[in-house]
Amino acid sequence: MRCACGPPRLSVTLVAGHRVLFLMAVQAEYGPNLRARFAPVLTGVGPVEAGVVTTATLAALRGMQGGLPDLLVSLGSAGSARLDHCGVYQACAVAYRDMDASPLGFARGVTPFLDMPAELPLGPAIPGLAQASLSTGGSVVSGDMYDTIAQDMVDMESFAVLRACQHFDVPLIALRGISDGKAPLAGLHDWTEYLHIIDEGLALAVDKLETALGAGQMNLRAKH
Repeated sequence: MRCACGPPRLSVTLVAGHRVLFLMAVQAEYGPNLRARFAPVLTGVGPVEAGVVTTATLAALRGMQGGLPDLLVSLGSAGSARLDHCGVYQACAVAYRDMDASPLGFARGVTPFLDMPAELPLGPAIPGLAQASLSTGGSVVSGDMYDTIAQDMVDMESFAVLRACQHFDVPLIALRGISDGKAPLAGLHDWTEYLHIIDEGLALAVDKLETALGAGQMNLRAKH
């Protein structure tokens, strides 16, 4: 892997001949194993920041030599009360848990007038990597809050990143390592304590992606 174009904030990485843009929320999730593989764009925390930064980044790349990336990969941590702690998963679908227009007659999770389901599929799948569904929202989920969420894991950025990718017709792969969720959060340290292990797992997932792309095992333009 090597950077293909642009200043560091807009760097695209060549992965098995494909131009890949890596996105992460914050520096705390970007450990030494991932630093050895790529330089990401940092979006900040939450769906608003992620949506703004992803859209601005893709718009800027569209106007640069080389144009839009072949693939966007969003990486980071997630919470889950049911998945393996420190396990790494590829999101197979993502929902927007903050959207609730049910008083107007729309199903919870459905954005009015977009003609989209509450849960949107993601892919293509990376061979050999476990998959799980993902819920995005602007709140930190803890304790009994997991009982209200149908999806397997939660984050604060992926749905917004997906909507930006759909606008620019760029495929998205979302990779998440489970940092917390088995017990209620008692402070910031409950999130950061195992990020070094997740860094290792995400790096191995990126290696699996590179292997699959190099072997022609993934159709980035397949409709899901």
